[in-house]
Amino acid sequence: MNWLTNKVLPKFRQLTTKQDTPDNLWIKCPECGQMLFHSDLEANQNVCSHCQHHMRIGPTERFNNLFDEAKFDLIELPEVPADPLKFRDSKKYTERLKEARNKTGNRDAMSVAHGKISGNPAVIAVQNFNFMGGSLGLAVGEAIVAASKLAILQKAPLILFSSAGGARMQEGILSLMQMPRTTVAIQRLKESRLPFIVVLTDPTTGGVTASYAMLGDIQISEPGALICFAGPRVIEETIREQLPEGFQRAEFLLEHGMLDMVVHRKDLKETLARLVDLVTQRKKKPEPASAKKTKKKPEPKETATKETAKPGEADKSPEDPAKAEKNLKAAE
Repeated sequence: MNWLTNKVLPKFRQLTTKQDTPDNLWIKCPECGQMLFHSDLEANQNVCSHCQHHMRIGPTERFNNLFDEAKFDLIELPEVPADPLKFRDSKKYTERLKEARNKTGNRDAMSVAHGKISGNPAVIAVQNFNFMGGSLGLAVGEAIVAASKLAILQKAPLILFSSAGGARMQEGILSLMQMPRTTVAIQRLKESRLPFIVVLTDPTTGGVTASYAMLGDIQISEPGALICFAGPRVIEETIREQLPEGFQRAEFLLEHGMLDMVVHRKDLKETLARLVDLVTQRKKKPEPASAKKTKKKPEPKETATKETAKPGEADKSPEDPAKAEKNLKAAE
């Protein structure tokens, strides 16, 4: 029995036991339902290769995709009160913050970094929808103000990626106060004659749409992004009418003049680099002195003066009519 128990049975158990496989090897596309291998999806920047659906990505992926050689520096954002209103629903607000931080690895819903895009300095702020729906609160407001100050200090454009469900209800009126506060920060950027480019991603709604997300000098969106204040379901229930297909999507807003362009994620870096190059009007290096050609000044045209006029012409003057008549009578 010892031989059977110690050698044979363990081998049978090893053959019949199912091997554990990671849960994230295959990812299902929420739009078309196609199963996608995780490495292929990451190589395609989290865009479905079958239906081109743009899945949500976090700040780290954005920074790696946009900055040259994936080199960037995260800035330390100011600390804010964790739970100023001592808010509690089914859970304490502090517990929800702790869960979101453990899930995403970020302190809050906005991350800011600076680096170079095709050689041009740039400051990029990215909103993370996975952190409590990317909601606008004290921390996000401080992040946008800090990003604006950094862009002014570096004389660089500010590129903001928005993705949020609106203002954070756990912070009440304090979250709503961030709407005018971020608007002032963007206005200071514009007074410094620096470009503010907004890339709206899925979804951008509520107080975020009503404030800084619509203040860009250039408004860009990813394909299929939901961009609105109130969602289509709320509107349909209110007006009791069926909304047109694609209502409040990026392509619909582009058609109606709310956006400047809709850009695929794989073309986003090239588009942003071209725009930054254009709006900052990067100066070209001066040409060497040997290459410059001196232009001859045109000679002034000669005008008839007393010096250049023919002899005798300068002394001639029209005779007075009264004097001529008197001389005629005297001659008679």
